[in-house]
Amino acid sequence: MSQLTPAVTLALSYLTLLGDIFIILWLVWLIGRRGFSSGNINRGLNFFSRQGIKFAFIIALIATLGSLFYSEVAGFAPCTLCWYQRIFMYPQVLLWGIAWWKQEKHIADYAISLAFVGGAIAAYHYLLALQPTAAVACATVGYSASCTQNFFLQLGYITIPMMALTAFILIIIGGLAVKRKRAE
Repeated sequence: MSQLTPAVTLALSYLTLLGDIFIILWLVWLIGRRGFSSGNINRGLNFFSRQGIKFAFIIALIATLGSLFYSEVAGFAPCTLCWYQRIFMYPQVLLWGIAWWKQEKHIADYAISLAFVGGAIAAYHYLLALQPTAAVACATVGYSASCTQNFFLQLGYITIPMMALTAFILIIIGGLAVKRKRAE
């Protein structure tokens, strides 16, 4: 394990916490938006809609670089479910990068679809790691690290699958903001 691993893990954990706080605030706003001042909300939403492509690109880039750091630098072997999540995260960098470069908002439809599938896998993986006795570990098939193994637990709930789940949800929110702007 690299000497950088604890520092990178702490930084990514705090970014995940900030992302989770944002998700909760977004859900609270979504559920109760009638009670808020529509002028302030619309200004905030318009800003976010204009920046949705950049936001989703940065989230996907951080998630991809974090994933590569953990496997290539920290030496954490990815399990089967981690590989499936990577399949749905890595293309996001390219999709959102092209969307940013070309100002192409229709890419959001494809990226959101990828993020939903990746997010579902990440949620399952996180729940599996919480109840490791409820399922057979991936390592029993002989070619992967265990899907129930937690390399770390930060702030009482943050693991690699939670980081991925947060990233996928944030990408979905960014994509929905782009779609909202496109519809205007």
